[in-house]
Amino acid sequence: MKKTVNVVAAVIRNEANEILCALRSHEMAIPNMWEFPGGKVEEGENYQEALEREIEEELKCKIKAGDILNKHTHEYETFIIHLIAMDAKIVEGTPIATEHAKLIWLPIPYLRSIDWAPADIPAVNKVMGKEEEALG
Repeated sequence: MKKTVNVVAAVIRNEANEILCALRSHEMAIPNMWEFPGGKVEEGENYQEALEREIEEELKCKIKAGDILNKHTHEYETFIIHLIAMDAKIVEGTPIATEHAKLIWLPIPYLRSIDWAPADIPAVNKVMGKEEEALG
């Protein structure tokens, strides 16, 4: 039986309404694909606490986790991921790629121009759908 992992992911917007995208390094599982930054939920943590801790550890900045944007379960070859994507905003510092190969700020209309990890795609679609609703 495959292991199921609960993972939180931050959909971080800047003042220009761009989204922070993180490129998984070649040492990580699912290498060289883009994702919303985040990580595993530890025992005893709620989703917001887990996301704030993970972003501080991975990106060396502080965020305030907001509402859940999307929940999605995706089965990879060796494990199952339950991904909880949440709105977040930076409250202190500037994101630094310590584990990822690269970080970029991407305007929402261009989110589909990069190669996303499969588990993140429903959250990308949700972000883009919300943007289209706001414009529409």
